[in-house]
Amino acid sequence: MQQKTTHALAASDFDALIFDLDGVITDTASIHAAAWKRMFDDFLAQHAASQGGSFHPFEIETDYRSYVDGKPRFDGVRSFLESRQINLPEGGPEDPPEAATIQALGKRKNMDFLQQIEEKGADVYESTVELIHSAKKHGLRAAVISSSRNCAMILDSVHLSPLFDVKVDGVDAEILGIPGKPAPDIFLQAARQLQVEPQRAVVIEDAVSGVQAGRAGNFGLVIGIARGGGEEALLDNGADMVVADLREVRITHDLAAAAPSSSALEDFATISSRADRKALAIFLDYDGTLTPIVETPDQAIMSEETREAVRELSRHCAVGIISGRDLPDVRDKARLDTLVYAGSHGFDIAGPEGLQVENRVGEEFLPFLDQAEKELTRKLDAVPGLLLERKKFAIAIHFRRVDPERVAEVEKVVEEVAAGNPKLRQAYGKKIFELQPRMDWHKGKALLFLLHTLKLDREDVLPFYIGDDVTDEDAFRALKGRGITIMVQERPDETAADYTLKNPDEVRRFLLQLIPLARRPS
Repeated sequence: MQQKTTHALAASDFDALIFDLDGVITDTASIHAAAWKRMFDDFLAQHAASQGGSFHPFEIETDYRSYVDGKPRFDGVRSFLESRQINLPEGGPEDPPEAATIQALGKRKNMDFLQQIEEKGADVYESTVELIHSAKKHGLRAAVISSSRNCAMILDSVHLSPLFDVKVDGVDAEILGIPGKPAPDIFLQAARQLQVEPQRAVVIEDAVSGVQAGRAGNFGLVIGIARGGGEEALLDNGADMVVADLREVRITHDLAAAAPSSSALEDFATISSRADRKALAIFLDYDGTLTPIVETPDQAIMSEETREAVRELSRHCAVGIISGRDLPDVRDKARLDTLVYAGSHGFDIAGPEGLQVENRVGEEFLPFLDQAEKELTRKLDAVPGLLLERKKFAIAIHFRRVDPERVAEVEKVVEEVAAGNPKLRQAYGKKIFELQPRMDWHKGKALLFLLHTLKLDREDVLPFYIGDDVTDEDAFRALKGRGITIMVQERPDETAADYTLKNPDEVRRFLLQLIPLARRPS
């Protein structure tokens, strides 16, 4: 048997790798293709019968690869129907799956796909995982992109979410208006969040539309994967190299490890230098950052000294609070009308000058949260000291006042409720368990969305993010290389943040030092 050529990538030539999900990381492409075929064959049979024409089935080898593979779901529906010269109304999200609209057909296909994933799971290409681990060891960053809104669910189901510094998927595409492949925008957005130039990033794709997007985005290298053939098509459409499997790719040479975080107060001169000729945009967590951690959420009241520091800073630059609390709750606690507020980890956003943005993507999860709340209330109501807090888009289970010997019991119940509801996932914080929608949305995504919405995603703006909890790590990673990130912690611990502060009082002192920087002309 002929031995495959090994392609070596020098780590010094690149800063990041960007992977497509379907067909590159997980073997979900075949599940997608089968779901598309079932949906379209059913529709085409009904359409032929109603029009008096012949039934020509959807062909995976030709139709799927040419019109559907790698594209956002509704774009795929439109593209294939156009190839058959079938015109259907667009419809809307409220359309039932059996309706003859583009939105309904897309919904029908997605329901089939999710059912197959739930019943059979997704297989992972271990060679891809090995390459990602190798990239990390060599100091490279990794992103995953997908046109699917199910990206987070799939990655969570195979326990791969922590591998990626950035995820850009169908949720982001809807919020940010990112066009689908073969447009390069989804890859360019990933590169932007990674803070790397496209020429310093590698795109890894298995779809023709994907390699076309990589080439259109002028990425440094586009690798095509042809697991079952189609090498020539990938090469003809922009791939620099084509492999049958990522075992044929290896990364060479090591990079030095990053230095530990230092105090933001002690190293303020460096921060001031970075802020020179820049406008500032300051985003903060609330609990544990602007207020000390307290026994119950209602006791988290910002001191008047901190409130005045935040108020004065907001007179000179954009200041926002991104909190897991519901929007009305965090606004009531802060009591400052000059700030931008992102409640529920960014699902609900409001601010001065009539800013009001509600992320409707999460609304489909509300019935599942309602059901989980009932289950948790029934199973945990008798646990002394436990506080169950229902937020609009999450359920928080506070166990700070629970007997430590019973915490494992509480966690087991939360895990059971989460396991029984595939639409939700379990998250952790300081003395808190939380059930959240199973989707790729977190404080990092909320922060990037706010920068985009407020038109602060510019070269002349230096964004800051200050937080104290594991949920803030996503925001630290989102700003890596493009802003200043600060973890509030009493004792040194591993964090993605650039700097540390010990407590909310040091946060107040730091904000006061920022005021002269915000006042000076940019």
